[in-house]
Amino acid sequence: MDGGYDHGGFDGGRARIGGRPNRRNATDIGNTYVHYLENRRPKYQASRGFEAERPTSSYIHDMLPSAGRRSRPVDSIPARHLHSSLNKVKHPVNVVKWTPEGRRLLTGSTSGEFTLWNGTGFNFETIMQAHDHALRAVTYSHNDEWLISADQAGIVKYWQTNFNNVKEIKAHGDPVRDLAFAPTDSKFVTASDDASLKIFDFAGGTEESVLTGHQWDAKCVDWHPTKGLLVSGSKDHQVKLWDPRTGRCLTTLHGHKNTVAMTKFEPTNGVLLASCARDPVARVFDIRMMRDVFLLKGHDKEISSLTWHPIHSSMLTTGGGDGAMHHYLLDEQNPPPGTASTLSPYDSVNPTEASAQTIYPAHKTQYAHEYAIWAMDWHPLGHILATGANDKVTRFWTRPRPGEDSYINDRWHIGQAAAEAQGTWKKSEAARMREEEEAEAEDEADALLDQNGPSRSYLPGLPGIGLPVLPPHPDGTSLGGAQQLDFPPLPMGFPPGAPPPMDMESLKKMFGGNLPPLPPNGMPLPPPPPGFVMPPGFPPLPGMGGPVGDAAGVRKRGPLPSQEESLQAEMRLVEVMGELEEEVDDARERERAELWGIKIHRKAESASWPLLRWQNCGEFGNICAE
Repeated sequence: MDGGYDHGGFDGGRARIGGRPNRRNATDIGNTYVHYLENRRPKYQASRGFEAERPTSSYIHDMLPSAGRRSRPVDSIPARHLHSSLNKVKHPVNVVKWTPEGRRLLTGSTSGEFTLWNGTGFNFETIMQAHDHALRAVTYSHNDEWLISADQAGIVKYWQTNFNNVKEIKAHGDPVRDLAFAPTDSKFVTASDDASLKIFDFAGGTEESVLTGHQWDAKCVDWHPTKGLLVSGSKDHQVKLWDPRTGRCLTTLHGHKNTVAMTKFEPTNGVLLASCARDPVARVFDIRMMRDVFLLKGHDKEISSLTWHPIHSSMLTTGGGDGAMHHYLLDEQNPPPGTASTLSPYDSVNPTEASAQTIYPAHKTQYAHEYAIWAMDWHPLGHILATGANDKVTRFWTRPRPGEDSYINDRWHIGQAAAEAQGTWKKSEAARMREEEEAEAEDEADALLDQNGPSRSYLPGLPGIGLPVLPPHPDGTSLGGAQQLDFPPLPMGFPPGAPPPMDMESLKKMFGGNLPPLPPNGMPLPPPPPGFVMPPGFPPLPGMGGPVGDAAGVRKRGPLPSQEESLQAEMRLVEVMGELEEEVDDARERERAELWGIKIHRKAESASWPLLRWQNCGEFGNICAE
């Protein structure tokens, strides 16, 4: 049965040595289809002959696939989390696509890699480098024999079902954002950041026509499942419908106030068209009236992706920029408490002039991902939904079993902190340590990037060291009304405002009554570091060769030393100190061995023992008697 059942027994291969619990989630859609085939009825007959599911575990055997509950899309809402899949080297997931037979899930990441995940156990199968740049779009042909993919560099590749690459074309000079096959599979269309759509002949890989009309980047495109009709969305906030034969724009649908992220025709009947943009409202249009009929509300942030259910034409799922996932039923308004219901345009006297009906989600998974959901795709049988997001994770979702309600309080619905407080979820120590290591690695990488930037220095020649912040004076200024401190003038040309000199009598007492003799030129100073620049008013230091400047008297400033070089020097100093400590320890051990040998000789002489000779036979100078 579908629903993510846990194998509660033991792994058969290890049962003889005690057994190992196997808690890996898996799905078995076959049992529900067996039950459905035994009592199947023609499409023109109602499904009331089937036993109705009730919210108790005894009705699990009455579960039916989505095809057996066409009139009840609520039974197919994927509210339960099945599994989260991650690559060893993690990258944001831009594309998720089920293979036509539903046995595997194909994902594409920003690294240009294809990853295949098992569609039943969700374990990793294989990975391959498909593109040299970030993958942006993947689609299968309607005859399930070909796969085409597009990347950030504008390259489109042809793949066979065994992922053998047979062709590569340069479709655009800018990134290709979306792809779509014609209903006959003889042509495909691309949408690119160059604000154009291009139609290619699939067999020859040649460009046939260019559709222009968008004023900015074309972000998405879709081909009607049965008709010669294209839809595209752009950064210019417009949704356009096109005739692919003539390349003419048929109409422009307005309503979004930001970049249109995705447009999809409903695959079952082809009457409705859904679109989402970088705003919290998705829209559903009726192409027969060329207007929006439903407004999908409920998101707190922008909507980044959407997908239609392959069997239920009234079920639509959206993914938000904050990682939230909402499921809408177009025949159920589900208004929140205190919100009045509105009339559907289809039930009004004049549907073409009636206002669009507001639909609220039938179910929310508020914490489905940590970041924006970029891609969503349903299993061909409609029982598993796969999502890929910017948090580098691919997740699988399915419907809960009858009588199961624990998912309501899991971390995906109420958040990680609330789930830990309620005891419905506990992060393993290994996962916690792994997240901490990843955070440390990211912080270290950010620190190295920051080191390459300009150093904010306020003292000339001292990178990264700023002036100390003085506490404010009671009158609100740092110096108490900007009063200048008056000190007696100092020798050697020191600027005014410096601290007074040290008491000479105190210095004499420190040196036993007499100061040490000074060299004729005064106190010797170490040479300054390369590139050191004295502040204005200070005399030149020894080794600087007079005033700093070129022949024209223009002051120059040398390059600031790198913090990375300072770190390496510090590491080398630590290594040298470690070697010195090891040498000191060895010397101490040798001294102890010698003292030990002297004591043994004295003991032997006092006791009239036979002559003993000792030698250093080991680390602690073992005594060897002959």
